[in-house]
Amino acid sequence: MKPFELQSFEQRVVFGEDHLSTLLPLAQDFGMTRAMVLTTPGRTMGATAIAAALGERHFATFTGAVVHTPVEVTDRALNVLGDANGFISLGGGSAVGLGKALALRTGLPHIAIPTTYSGSEISPILGQTRDGKKTTIRDKRVVPQAVVYDVSLTLSLPLDLTVSSGFNAMAHAFEALYAPDRSPETDRFAVEAIAGFAQALPILVDAPRDWDARAMVLYAAYLSGRVLAARTMGLHHKLAHVLGGLYDLPHAPMHAALLPHVIRFNEAAAREQLRPAADALGHESAAEGLEALALKLNAPRHLAALGMPLDGAGVAAELVMQNPALNPRAYGASDIEKLLAAALGS
Repeated sequence: MKPFELQSFEQRVVFGEDHLSTLLPLAQDFGMTRAMVLTTPGRTMGATAIAAALGERHFATFTGAVVHTPVEVTDRALNVLGDANGFISLGGGSAVGLGKALALRTGLPHIAIPTTYSGSEISPILGQTRDGKKTTIRDKRVVPQAVVYDVSLTLSLPLDLTVSSGFNAMAHAFEALYAPDRSPETDRFAVEAIAGFAQALPILVDAPRDWDARAMVLYAAYLSGRVLAARTMGLHHKLAHVLGGLYDLPHAPMHAALLPHVIRFNEAAAREQLRPAADALGHESAAEGLEALALKLNAPRHLAALGMPLDGAGVAAELVMQNPALNPRAYGASDIEKLLAAALGS
């Protein structure tokens, strides 16, 4: 067996169906007497419900979280934070990312309530955008002290976002399988996550509010977040961060459009590592399995449809090559341009 090392982070995880009943005890445990609620403009009703559940412990609400965590938005949230002594984020990667950015700056406790499948709530990775460039750091200080998974919050998630967010989470699992620091535990989590998505996402196409399928997808997302937190991500995540910062592409749909192309590229050098994923998808090839699943789910397939310029591959390739990611297959700028040309749909 290959030697491995595993870093874990202190974090309380609550998985269930009634987030409001758990919030007050958690806030008390973490000393939040003046809590700020963080969310996106589309989640104001949920934020109001959290504020009511907190009662006198609610201090302020900030509803300006946006994708890719721009530093100027974090600055605005800091101005609202005032004398708050903790915060609760409600939403997908945008809200959770803002909470992580605030935690890095303030050291205050953070309770995350994810409503999508991004996995950000589990990981020590923070991506921030400044002047069109997205950079990432890995720091244990950004890991939320607690995560509350509530299946009921995902029942109304639109099908298109359910699918693209599921592919976002699957990207973590796929890249963990060929990570240079992979371990038996992360392999097991990754394969279980991929199998869960492959089984449950097609059910949601016909029955978007199926409770068991929603619970399975949410649990698979949790497992994907675990491997994202523990392992080094490769080319796929590098491309996603570059394209997100450069062209402000929607995060989850971008992952969905990119992932089959990156896995096809990497499978030439990592077929054995990806074989369990192929088996979980019911195909000889992991890339073919992903492509078939994307077609079945009507997942986003072309970056051009998401807003990437048809002539944007060259600039993106240059940025990727400034700080290349560890990857099972070596690549150069021309490889990136070819991959992106295929993903563009041009």
